[in-house]
Amino acid sequence: THTYTLPGSYLVILNVTVPSGCNGTDSILVQLKPIPTVVQPANQTLCNGATTNTITFAGAVSGTSFSWSNNNNTIGLPGSGTGNIASFTAINLTNAPVTATITVTPTAAGCAGAPQTFTITVNPTPTVVQPANQVLCNGATTNTITFAGAVSGTTYSWINSNTSIGLAGSGNGNIPSFTALNGGTTSVTATITVTPTAAGCAGLPQTFTITVNPTPTVVQPA
Repeated sequence: THTYTLPGSYLVILNVTVPSGCNGTDSILVQLKPIPTVVQPANQTLCNGATTNTITFAGAVSGTSFSWSNNNNTIGLPGSGTGNIASFTAINLTNAPVTATITVTPTAAGCAGAPQTFTITVNPTPTVVQPANQVLCNGATTNTITFAGAVSGTTYSWINSNTSIGLAGSGNGNIPSFTALNGGTTSVTATITVTPTAAGCAGLPQTFTITVNPTPTVVQPA
């Protein structure tokens, strides 16, 4: 009895004994094929609309081919295929992360190896509800500006085009109420641009304005 563990061709001699007492020998050529493998592909995490990295499969056995299946084709990748996976545009039209699990199976000389799985996660594009414009008088208190969006965990950064109204040039999070300033004689308008970000993905900025009217005066009558 001999156990063959290495791939190759083996000539096996068979000794045959039958009840009648006749003995004989025979031989058979046994070809032991290697079991193919696939190098574990890396997981990917992307933003909606981003381009994935090309996925190139590799294994130790020469001549290995690869087939794969995808359990969630909403990300922009078909449900199955063969060979490498070319880069594609990742899609997520929801308000939560979407993950697809891809299973790849190596095959060589009719022998299938152990499948490997990896994931492609696509994060959604965050949004921000359009803030209302404000018009105030010099010395009045602005309304608190609270930002909101549909994607959980969204953060907000903003920039202000005119700091003379009493608001800093930039900041993060909501804008608390402040005293509006205009020491001139004409209306002053600041444009605030707010950008939503979630899981490293930036959404479409929204703009709104704060207009501060001056305090009117009257020339002293004689």
